Amino acid sequence: MRKVLVWVLWPVLLSIAALTMVAADTTRIHIHVVNDFGKPVGNAEVIVKFLESRVLKVKKKESWELRTTQEGTVSTPSIPQGKVLIQINAKNYQTFGQTYDIAEDEKTVEIQLHPPQPQYTSDPSPSSLKK
Repeated sequence: MRKVLVWVLWPVLLSIAALTMVAADTTRIHIHVVNDFGKPVGNAEVIVKFLESRVLKVKKKESWELRTTQEGTVSTPSIPQGKVLIQINAKNYQTFGQTYDIAEDEKTVEIQLHPPQPQYTSDPSPSSLKK
């Protein structure tokens, strides 16, 4: 009877220990997106991609796609700590992308978006556009 009890309880204890270790190595990222004048950028697309994780993932979700609020903020759910790539796409702004090494339980990232640079052409004459 004692051996049966050990065989039943051992996997349960290991599962609890594994869940405790995974929960300790997660983080939440709070992202605040503003423009050059410090005004919030609302409805910007935020992509968080996991490049390298410090924990073994049971479910392998490789990225999150989120949108900022009108205040320019967005928060990720609990994600594994490690290297992440944060990309921001917003209308009338340059695309932003940067890698962060996240080792804290919570991290706030401030991102400033810039307007697009002017476009230039090598031959601006209207005759080059005619066929």
